[in-house]
Amino acid sequence: MLDLSQYGIDVDEVVRNAAPARLYEDALAYENAAIASSGALISYSGEKTGRTPKDKRIVRNPESKDDVWWGDINIPFEPQSFDINRRRALDYLNTLDRLYVIDAFAGWDREYDLSVRIVTSRAYHALFMHNMLRCPTDEELENFGEPDFTILNAGQFPANPHTEGVSSEASVNLNLEEREMVILGTEYAGEMKKGIFTLMHWLMPDRDVLSMHCSCNEGDEGDVSLFFGLSGTGKTTLSSDPNRKLIGDDEHCWTDNGVFNIEGGCYAKTIDLSEEEEPLIYNAIDFGAILENVEYDEGTREVDYTDDSITQNTRTSYPIDHIDNAKIPCVGDHPDNIIFLTCDAFGILPPVAKLSPEQAMYHFISGYTAKVAGTEVGITEPEATFSAGFGAAFLVRHPTAYAEILADKIREHGSNAWLVSTGWTGGKYGDGHRIDLPHTRAIIDAIHDGDLLEVETTTDDSFGLEIPLECPNVPSEILTPWETWDDRSAYDEQARQLVGLFQENFAEYEEVASQSTLEAGPSVE
Repeated sequence: MLDLSQYGIDVDEVVRNAAPARLYEDALAYENAAIASSGALISYSGEKTGRTPKDKRIVRNPESKDDVWWGDINIPFEPQSFDINRRRALDYLNTLDRLYVIDAFAGWDREYDLSVRIVTSRAYHALFMHNMLRCPTDEELENFGEPDFTILNAGQFPANPHTEGVSSEASVNLNLEEREMVILGTEYAGEMKKGIFTLMHWLMPDRDVLSMHCSCNEGDEGDVSLFFGLSGTGKTTLSSDPNRKLIGDDEHCWTDNGVFNIEGGCYAKTIDLSEEEEPLIYNAIDFGAILENVEYDEGTREVDYTDDSITQNTRTSYPIDHIDNAKIPCVGDHPDNIIFLTCDAFGILPPVAKLSPEQAMYHFISGYTAKVAGTEVGITEPEATFSAGFGAAFLVRHPTAYAEILADKIREHGSNAWLVSTGWTGGKYGDGHRIDLPHTRAIIDAIHDGDLLEVETTTDDSFGLEIPLECPNVPSEILTPWETWDDRSAYDEQARQLVGLFQENFAEYEEVASQSTLEAGPSVE
């Protein structure tokens, strides 16, 4: 039994750091869960099948208010409202006969890790965080003490929309000073992991550490690569390399020691998952893993990964040691290569380009990709999407704060930064075609092998990018995008439009970005 009286919690049974088998038993008994034929636990998150960013709030405290990037992402919340929601969560948790606690760590580098406590009403949530944090040793658990951060998850109980600052029955509140997070009205497990990630984005810059929304792998020689990219750019596919060790798939920090994975596991989308296309993920979904909001055959318990009747956002959570080529402990040296992935549906950005530190800052702050027709209702033409740091939803400080740390570390450690487009060539979406995946894989291999560092390059007129003119196993004619278009004037016009979109987006950052970063952006005559 764990005493939770310091939080005002007094229940009959507190299940602390239970084995996955025990959490399976409780989820089956009390939560309408099931076991898939692979051995994974099938659980459901209720009405909310994804994060609700419009319901996330950051408490506006005097100590931190001047350093938070307030706006549509970090919506301010008054301390009095946080106290009301916290009391509401505790009142609900105190009505239950049983609570689950996970005490574990965020981060694999002991110098920078955070001790985290999850208090929740669901076995599914406990198993999720057992997977997504670094589990303590017996000695660490015995000496755990008071945690650095606590999440009070009362997601089965709604918030009161009449509370000042609360917009719906879902309310996710982060108090930076108190190091607490309160969850009401949503049972989606991903809110917990992203709450921890948001806190790391707040804490790490003060220690000259870059917190990053990226995947990370390592070659046989110890060379480390980071992969940044928004949804649809190929980040998971390209970083899941059977010839390289996986350090992590989503959240990392870059310190004076090198890089470390914040998480203890992976949280991957499973819609249309197949063993042929994603064997590492497919084979990781066995006992101890969670399958979230999937449909399955009642007789065979086989999961139908093509079924999106509950949500398109079907997911799996599993410990990273379920990946055969995972590197444990999940730490690595300073990155040799930093790869910004973008799916440019306008056919303007090259398949690969070398970036200067200033260009890396610019493209990191921009966080560009493009949505194409058919991906969302109402999109009939390519639509540019920008997300600062390739994960603006989790940034607490202004994006330039993270970009400056990135540029400093690139210069200090001699890391190579690359822009890799997995989008269209020979014209925009509808006219050209998407760059072949084998060609993109060959480009990534060439980056890892160092083949692109010595080849002849050219500079494009619009973005000022240094473009290699040859790459092993890639046709040289696709490397310079303007030469793949039948009509050069049409290319130039499309380039002007894309440059305009970049400039319009970056206008938000002009007052705080350095002059060298501004000059690294695109321009057209």
